[in-house]
Amino acid sequence: MIMDRQFRHNRIRYKIKGTAERPRLSVYRSLIGLWVQLIDDQQKKTLLAGSHKQLKKYSNKIDQAKQLGKFIAQAAQGKNIKQIVFDRGGYKYHGRIKALAEGLRDGGLNF
Repeated sequence: MIMDRQFRHNRIRYKIKGTAERPRLSVYRSLIGLWVQLIDDQQKKTLLAGSHKQLKKYSNKIDQAKQLGKFIAQAAQGKNIKQIVFDRGGYKYHGRIKALAEGLRDGGLNF
């Protein structure tokens, strides 16, 4: 149910904030793909953004999410970002969200 996800999302967002040194990685998941942003909540700016559209086509969405995580981690390290706060957007930590997190960790980000 959509209200359950929105409730979790609001509860999570109340607790976590991103800074310039440790930005918040916000995740949006749809049936088609994933979109992620690195956000500095203090200055209200998006530092980096990426989506499934920037990758080549993969056979399944799990592999696509893991490659997106590696892509974002590489781009973040290019901007000297080594630590993030992971905002899963109220989505349960399994499937594509878990694969994204594993890709981020494999790429060298800590959270």
